[in-house]
Amino acid sequence: MQKKNNRFETAVIHDGYDAKDMLGSLTTPLFQTSTFTFETAEQGEKRFAGEEEGFIYSRLGNPTVRALEERIATLENGERGLAFGSGMAAVSAILFALTKANDHILCSSGLYGCTFGLLQMLHEKFNISYDFSSMETKEEIRSLIKEETACIYVETPINPTMKLIDLQLVAEVAKEYGIPVIVDNTFSSPYLQRPLDLGCDMVVHSATKYIGGHGDVVAGLAVGKKDFFDSVAMTTQKDIGGIISPFDAWLLLRGLKTLPVRMDRHCENAEKIVEKLESHPKILTVYYPGSKKNPDFSICEKQMKRGGGMISFAVDGTKADAQELLNKLNFIKIAVSLGDAETLIQHPATMTHSVVPEESREKMGITDQLIRLSVGLEAWEDIWSDLEQALNQLK
Repeated sequence: MQKKNNRFETAVIHDGYDAKDMLGSLTTPLFQTSTFTFETAEQGEKRFAGEEEGFIYSRLGNPTVRALEERIATLENGERGLAFGSGMAAVSAILFALTKANDHILCSSGLYGCTFGLLQMLHEKFNISYDFSSMETKEEIRSLIKEETACIYVETPINPTMKLIDLQLVAEVAKEYGIPVIVDNTFSSPYLQRPLDLGCDMVVHSATKYIGGHGDVVAGLAVGKKDFFDSVAMTTQKDIGGIISPFDAWLLLRGLKTLPVRMDRHCENAEKIVEKLESHPKILTVYYPGSKKNPDFSICEKQMKRGGGMISFAVDGTKADAQELLNKLNFIKIAVSLGDAETLIQHPATMTHSVVPEESREKMGITDQLIRLSVGLEAWEDIWSDLEQALNQLK
C-alpha cells in the first residue's frame, strides 16, 4: 500500500497503489477477471469465513477496484470507499442500508430526477416518507425531523438550481438527533468540497461526471466510516449487486490523475462565461455558486474551494425559446451528463428532471426557462461565442 500523502494533487495520483506490489507497473493493472483461485480448499474456507485476507470473486472485491476505493477514501478524507456500477447504484445502496419500512428521509429542497424517482419507489413499496427542506436555519431542519427520520440527504450545489446548503449547519443539527447526513458531492468533486470535513457522515458521487471526466464511463462512488461501509459491502452491495467492472474502475483511476488540473480549467472557464451571461439582455437570472451576485455566495466561500464548472441560467422567454437556444448551438453538445471535456447543455424540465411532477419541479425552482450548462475544457472564448450567437437569435 502506497503511504497516504498530505496534498491532494499528489494523493490523486499515488494513493491506494504501490508499483512494488505489481511487478513495478507504473499504471494500476487491470484485473479483468470474474473470480480468483485458492491454493487449497482450506484457504477458500478461511476466506469465505473472513479469517484470511484475499480476493474471492469480483463482485466481492477486485484489486483494481480496491485501488480506486482506497484512493477516493483518501481524497474525501474518509475511512472506506466503495465503488458501484453507477451513481444511482451508490445512492440506492446507501439509502437501502440506512432505511427500513415506514422510515422517513429529510432531503434538500432539490434533487436529481432519478434520486427523486428512487424516493417515490421507496415510498410506494416500503411506505418510506420524505420531506424537502431549504435547510437555511437549524430551526427549520429541527421542525421537519421526525422520530422515524433515518437520514438526511443533501445535494449541494443542488442539481440544477445550483442552490447551496450549509453542510456544517446541517451536520450540527443531525448530530443532536444522531441522524447520519449523506451528501451528493458530484457537482463539486472532492477537489472543490469535502463534506466529511464539515461534519457529514457519507459522500456519494456519480463518478461518471468529474471523477471520470472523459464521458467514457458510468460509475458511482461512496465514502464514509469503515464499519458502516464494511457492512454495506457485505450486504446491500454484495446482494443487490450494483458493482463496478474492473475496467471501469481502471478508467476512473486514469481520470482521477488529472482531476485537479481539469477542475481548475472548468472553474476558470465557468467564471468567464458567468460574467458574460450576467450582462446579456436575453438572460433573466444566472445561478452560479462562485458569483458574488449569488445569494449563497457566503456559503460557497465557507465550504467550496471555487464555484465549479456548472452553471444554470433562465432565458427571457418561454419553453420554446429555451429549446430554440439549444437547437441554435453549433459545437456545444445537447446532452444530459456533465463534467466532460466537452461543453454540454440540457433543458432540465424536459430532460434530467422530467420524472419530477410539474408542481414539485416548480417548488424546486426548475422552470421551463431554466437551462443547465456544463462548462468544458475548450477555450472559453469559443464557448461564449457559440452561446452568444444562439442567444442573439432569440426573438
